[in-house]
Amino acid sequence: MTNFDLTPLLRSTVGFDRMTRLLENSMTNATEANYPPYNIVKEDDNNYEIAIAVAGFGEDDLEITAKDNMLIVKTVENAAKEDEEKTYLHRGIAARSFERHFQLADYIRVENAKMENGMLYIGLVRELPERMKPRTIAIENGIGKTLLGGKKKKAA
Repeated sequence: MTNFDLTPLLRSTVGFDRMTRLLENSMTNATEANYPPYNIVKEDDNNYEIAIAVAGFGEDDLEITAKDNMLIVKTVENAAKEDEEKTYLHRGIAARSFERHFQLADYIRVENAKMENGMLYIGLVRELPERMKPRTIAIENGIGKTLLGGKKKKAA
């Protein structure tokens, strides 16, 4: 595997340490197993959904944690132990334990999670703070305040 040295980049930048951490994590997670399979759907500009195929698991077998722009979906230990007690003649359904990580962008919040027909659906919402939303700035002149649309307000 090719290693990239980001040291020269870090010497000349300020505040991009999160970006370099994302790059490093994406390179190390490239070999992560593809179990369980999942889809990421963009429903509109502010709503997303992650759908994970978790056939064979119940709500009590899974744990969802959101912390520091990271969403972690994993099995709890009891689910794997119960499965080891069984003797299988053929095992075609992979119900092994897993831990899946999703890096979330800034201002993305986990809204809900539901199980339906062997699928785990996790709803995500982008919530920009008021200071990040576009706003119109009024322009003032020496006579009075110019409002939007060029109308002048009488000086007080």
